[in-house]
Parts: sequence; C-alpha cells; structure tokens
Amino acid sequence: MSTADHVHQDSTNTTGALSNRPSADNPTTLIERHKISSGYMRDAIIGLADGLTVPFALTAGLSSIGSSKLVIVGGLAELFAGSISMGLGAYLATSTERKHYQIELDRERRQVTMSADQEEEIMVKIFEGYGVGREELRPLARRLRSDADAWIQFMMDFELRLERPGQLKPWLSAIVMGLAYFLGGLIPMIPYFALAVKAALLVSIGVTAAMLTLFGFFKATSMGLARRAAAFSSAETLLIGGLAAAASYGIVKGVDSAIQVNPGGV
Repeated sequence: MSTADHVHQDSTNTTGALSNRPSADNPTTLIERHKISSGYMRDAIIGLADGLTVPFALTAGLSSIGSSKLVIVGGLAELFAGSISMGLGAYLATSTERKHYQIELDRERRQVTMSADQEEEIMVKIFEGYGVGREELRPLARRLRSDADAWIQFMMDFELRLERPGQLKPWLSAIVMGLAYFLGGLIPMIPYFALAVKAALLVSIGVTAAMLTLFGFFKATSMGLARRAAAFSSAETLLIGGLAAAASYGIVKGVDSAIQVNPGGV
C-alpha cells in the first residue's frame, strides 16, 4: 500500500521546461502534488498507533510487579483481545459508512425526482454562500435538472457533504487494522521472552521509543508534511507513548503496593 501522488499540469512553456516560478514573460507549468492515503493505509496507521502505545503501556505497568510471566500472559491477552476489537471496529465502521451513504443516496434520488423545485432552491442557497447569484445559476440549474445522476451527486457532495466511500472490503479492512495492532503491540513484548523483567523493560523502552519515532515520522510524511514538521510529529508521538507508559507503570505500581492479595484466598 503506498500513497498516491495526483499531479495536475496546468500549462507548458515553449521549450517544454518546467518551473515553479511563473512570470509574465515566462509561461510555466505549475505542478501541484496531493497526498492521498488509501483506506487500508489509514487502517494500518490507526492499528500501529494503538498497538505501539496501548500494549506497551500495559506491559510496562505489569513489569512493575516483577514477574516476566505475568507480563507475557497479560500482554498476550491484551494483544489478542485488542486485535479482535480493532478488527471488528474497522469492519463495522467500513460497512456502516457504505450503508449510510447508500441510504442517503436513495433518499436524495427520491427528493430530486419528487421535489425538484425545492432541491433547486437548496442548490441556489448553496451557491449564494459563495457569492453566486440566482440569475447566474440558471444555466447550471437547467443543466443539472437535465441530468438526474449529476444533480443527485451534486447534492450529495454539496448539500449533505458526504464523500462516496472507497472500494474498501470491510473484512480486509478488519484484517489490516487487527494485524497492524498485533504487530505493533508485539514489538514491545519481545524482550520479555528472553530477558529478566527489569532488563526486558529497559530494552522494551528503547525499542518502542525507536519504533514510535520512526512511526511518527512516517505517518507525518505520508500526510505530505515537510521534514521539519514530520520531525515535530515524531517527537509528539514519542512523548504521548512515553507518558502513557509512565502513567500505566506508576498506577500499577501504586495499586500493587496498596493492595495485598492473599494467594490462598479471595
């Protein structure tokens, strides 16, 4: 999955060269690049963002008790439960969005067919907000009324402001988000399988800090941010993950100290 670059070319000069500095004496070609992330990329980013912070915070908190087995068992339980929950959430969100759009599309189709004059008035009000008068709109109104599909799409875009859902498959969206969450959450846990709990915590912190930094930078650049802004976003991601882990560690440590559990009873 990669981010698509949509390139719009406006004009070319007589030599065919490209320039980003237009002038009256030098006709130029202006190139505007847009970063458009796919729906699956969005699912992967959300899954990794949660996976790198939530399970890490949990395992860091559990490590304060001093048992590697507890960290592994608790961490794996959270990983599986969290992955399933994230996957189901992605499935429901994708399928619900498509159903909602289809319901509104059918309703708009009925309104255009049965209440054309009222729909035209709504269109007029929309354009008046952009400073376009009723008389100027008459040719456009006639054109749209002659093409029902175009008119319906216009009302969906400008009246309801609903974007047509992409061709995402709900089950694939669920798999992408669930796996991204699982992989992101598994990384901080790996040291606990091989090291003592205190050493594993330190290694886990280092590995997760590096992953959060890289992830924050990649997420920002995939959105089209410049390197300076991407570096700031990377530091912000690292700070949020660190605060979440520190809070979890302190809370679990405090609860463990305050509550004495009798292994032989309740």
